[in-house]
Amino acid sequence: MKIGLIRHFKVTLGYPGKFVTSDELLKWQQDYDRSGVEEVEIDHDGHEWSMCYSSDLDRAKNTALKAFEGDIIFAEELREVTLHPLFQSTLRLPLWLHVTLIRLAWLIGHKSQLENKKTVLERINKILDKAVEHGDNVLIVSHGGIMMYMRKELKKRGFHGPKFNRPENALLYIFEKKEDTAG
Repeated sequence: MKIGLIRHFKVTLGYPGKFVTSDELLKWQQDYDRSGVEEVEIDHDGHEWSMCYSSDLDRAKNTALKAFEGDIIFAEELREVTLHPLFQSTLRLPLWLHVTLIRLAWLIGHKSQLENKKTVLERINKILDKAVEHGDNVLIVSHGGIMMYMRKELKKRGFHGPKFNRPENALLYIFEKKEDTAG
């Protein structure tokens, strides 16, 4: 069985300025979710997929529609983690500092975050359970952060595949689990 992971097409909206307030960061995140994408050809490297799951956010939907011919299951569970600024402030902080503080808050389960790591892993595993239950090659279109955790969960399930720190947009990452032939 193979599971293919693809990160959505590159978003056309660039990053915010080097120094931003928490409100500007939230506004940018909303604009990012509504932004268009730069479509490119997706190389399936000869692999065929019998089913496709995709995040229900537009950038992933557009990618899935280009990557898979057939019915696609659009799932909220595959959305990127929504990160929230640690505190509301009109003080302009460096973008890297905002991002670092938010990620740390998320990792430690700070109350400022809308969801925690446990709930993110639960929603990822819900989709992976369905994909594995399907039993045939499944394509999953999602987001960078979700893919990093999905990779770890696939490894726990005995799948083998490539390492990546930050997955490239529109690039196929294949994870394979060899069927047990002993018996």
